Amino acid sequence: MDRNNQLPKKREIAPDSSDATILVNKFGNISYANRQAQEQFGYREGELQGKSLKELLPEISLHQTEEGKVVHQYGQHRHGRVVSIFYRINFFQLGEENYYLIVFQSVKDRSRLKRQQSYPLKELVDLQFALDESTIVAFTDKKGKITYVNEKFCEVSKYSADELIGKDHKIINSSYHSKGFMENLWKTISSGKVWRGEIKNKAKDGTYYWVDTTIVPFIDDQGKPYKYLAIRKEITEYKRVVEELKNSLNELIDLKFALDASSIVAITDQKGTITYVNDQFLSISKYSREELLGQDHRIINSGYHSKEYFRDLWKTISSGKVWKGEIKNRAKDGTHYWVDTTIVPFINEKGKLYQHLAIRHEVTQRKNAEEELQKMMTRIIDVQEDGRKRLSRELHDGIGQNLYSHLITINRLQAELSHPLLDQMQDETAEIIEELRDISWELRPSVLDDLGLIPAIRSYLCRFSEHHSINVHFDCYLTTRLSSNKEITIYRIIQEALTNIRKYADADEAAVTIRQMEEELRIVIEDKGKGFNIKEVSRGVGLFSMEERAKAAGGSINVNSEETKGTRIVLEIPL
Repeated sequence: MDRNNQLPKKREIAPDSSDATILVNKFGNISYANRQAQEQFGYREGELQGKSLKELLPEISLHQTEEGKVVHQYGQHRHGRVVSIFYRINFFQLGEENYYLIVFQSVKDRSRLKRQQSYPLKELVDLQFALDESTIVAFTDKKGKITYVNEKFCEVSKYSADELIGKDHKIINSSYHSKGFMENLWKTISSGKVWRGEIKNKAKDGTYYWVDTTIVPFIDDQGKPYKYLAIRKEITEYKRVVEELKNSLNELIDLKFALDASSIVAITDQKGTITYVNDQFLSISKYSREELLGQDHRIINSGYHSKEYFRDLWKTISSGKVWKGEIKNRAKDGTHYWVDTTIVPFINEKGKLYQHLAIRHEVTQRKNAEEELQKMMTRIIDVQEDGRKRLSRELHDGIGQNLYSHLITINRLQAELSHPLLDQMQDETAEIIEELRDISWELRPSVLDDLGLIPAIRSYLCRFSEHHSINVHFDCYLTTRLSSNKEITIYRIIQEALTNIRKYADADEAAVTIRQMEEELRIVIEDKGKGFNIKEVSRGVGLFSMEERAKAAGGSINVNSEETKGTRIVLEIPL
């Protein structure tokens, strides 16, 4: 028997199918080929018998191909052209001989077949199941009439399959897209190309939904589309979120534009290195962007503020809190400018600081005006004190001495004669002298200029307690004599505070404490009287005067009070 030409009878091996079929022996030679197989490769009846299968399928491997698996390869047509082939192989024995039955699958759409792709039939079924479960699927004919929809399509569109089959996609047209959009879609798929895009559709109940769409044309042997597969994924929620993000982004862009147009903006990393500055920053600092990026803010440090000032700033923002304050900076040309500053720390999802945003507004003119006003107030206070001092001296040394001389004269007259009018004149003159002394003391106690702050305060407290029946406790720790300006400031503030206690506190006791710290002097005046609500009480002349005097001496004053719990005034002046 010829082992290379063992042809079983056709009726014994011919499959009951219209598919192209070839029977190959174990040597790879063709024992039988039906009419469809002969036509597929361009041969006439009987011409394939005995030929090697490799002549038709050069890359086929009979022994390594999994049985029943659909395989895609390129075959060789008799006239030299390459044809795209899908086939599966089944192995069987006939008598003692082994054979391979090769069944070629009829594939109408050959436009996107790729070399060396293969799919088991079970996998194709699984893929179809997964597609139907997760994706909106529809088939249309070449005119766009719907021929198939899956359950997902019905679920999203709210139409039944019966309502959709036979219709075109105008049934779900939302009219959102332009005619040009749809024309481009049809032009693309009609030319055999895949179209991808996002489409807004309208459901049966009038609601709208978005789908991410891929439309695949199926191509026949003449290269013409004969149907279309539309695969869609609903993205309505995604589009809503994107639209919200887009709106938010537009708002942020507008805010950034407004911020850049009106404010001095800088961003630094967690170490304080400048990573961004806007044009306003460049304009006021007179540095270029290249000179600023990579530097820290010491490049514009004016040296005006203390180390403690910046230490407090960094402590605040390092703890994740917003810092607000006014800073005096120095421009590249040496000029100084003031900025009202807000520094916002940015915290990541781990709670770690990763950058700072500094927003500044120039307040140089206001600060200059405040400085001029402060200088003016200081001059006014100085002039006022000089006037008080001069008037006090005139009252004491002038009018006071004259009245004292008159009193001596009256006393001499009384020694020579007795008359009720002389007694009356003596009493009235003594009262006037005492009132002048009090006025002179209130204006400017001479002991303050002669002996200093502490003796003047002690003397004033004794007179205050004696005249107003308010016991004042005095505690003092001061080792050095202060400048005249600071001494008069402290004296006047204590004087004004005790006057307020006498008028409004309804208290019979008060306390004055002076403590010398390392770098400042702290004075506390307090009482346990009826107190007041700071938010409801307007600042009077007395408080304004105390604040201005404190500023003139380079210090600050803080008033704390609570109804029924008294008032506490704290004055701090640098040494």
